[in-house]
Amino acid sequence: MKTKGAVLWGLNEPWSVEEIEIGDPRAGEVQIRMEAAGMCHSDHHIVTGATPMPSFPVMGGHEGSGVVIKTGPEVKTLKEGDHVVLSFIPSCGHCPACANGHQNLCDLGMGLLSGMAISDGTYRIQARGQNVIPMCLLGTFSPYMTVHETQAIKIDEHIPFEVASLVGCGVPTGWGSAVNVAKVAPGDTVAIIGVGGVGMSALQGAVQSGASKIIAIDPVQYKRDQALKFGATHVFSTAAEALMPMMELTWGLMADKTIITVGEITGEDVEAALLLTAKAGRCVVTAMGRMEDMDVKLNLFLFTMLQKDLQGAIFGGGNPRHDIPLLLKMYRGGQLNLDDMVTKTYALDDINTGYQDMLDGKNIRGVIKFTDADR
Repeated sequence: MKTKGAVLWGLNEPWSVEEIEIGDPRAGEVQIRMEAAGMCHSDHHIVTGATPMPSFPVMGGHEGSGVVIKTGPEVKTLKEGDHVVLSFIPSCGHCPACANGHQNLCDLGMGLLSGMAISDGTYRIQARGQNVIPMCLLGTFSPYMTVHETQAIKIDEHIPFEVASLVGCGVPTGWGSAVNVAKVAPGDTVAIIGVGGVGMSALQGAVQSGASKIIAIDPVQYKRDQALKFGATHVFSTAAEALMPMMELTWGLMADKTIITVGEITGEDVEAALLLTAKAGRCVVTAMGRMEDMDVKLNLFLFTMLQKDLQGAIFGGGNPRHDIPLLLKMYRGGQLNLDDMVTKTYALDDINTGYQDMLDGKNIRGVIKFTDADR
């Protein structure tokens, strides 16, 4: 079918909303009418080159929700009319990682940035006569999508689409970074560096886990104010500013768990976070940096002598088919505030305005709402 989509044609260029063509579903695939798409910082990493792509053009978007309108042969888990959330991590359920309980590390993830469909290694999107690479094999910045069923999770049809779109990446990544990876325990002191969509979700995970002190660190005043509303007990603009007050707050013990969720991490951020981390504490690196960056500032003497733990995290260390329904169940039960995570909604044609708002610190999370005008 012919429709519209936000396509990137080169580094540091704006998103171009233009006509694209999307292929019909093949074996194991479904076609989805998209209703909402989250605007995650990770898509901006493609714009800057921090996340290198093998070629252009690229179709943006890896958070989204919608309704299945067509199924291909051999689809086993979905049917037409199902409401779904798109998971940026596929989960086959039977590779060694999935079988070991690590669906977030599914072997199918090795092809996420290749653009080639899981089912047969071909492309589903074309623009200007060229094959298009969809971000994370999704490309949610379009009102339609053809995707493998391993990346589509059925959800309750009563969940608002804009809220549902967030649990495909940002919310489980942040929430799980606190709950699954940092393993925040009742009474813990937790420091969260960067409180955008992922960081605010980590903050909520820390609240749910019973943390006694939650220190949110962000240079943007608006985000610090929002962090207090979401449950932070203290806020600071930088890690350096937080250092001495945290020593006083914890009687010198510092944070049991520190979680880095800045928009783009650098090597300097790691040592700054570890300085806030207690003896035998855990520092979780959730934020993404530039692919080519290899240098990390780290005091190796203190790292060893104070027995600190530095841990990476993807998708919050969780399992998409378990965590996505769980988080939405918590939302419906009033245990997780997703409504206030959606700061503003945008039309597809306004995608560049939405990303500028994100860079300017005006959003916790911006969401594209698709209308008939987009189709």
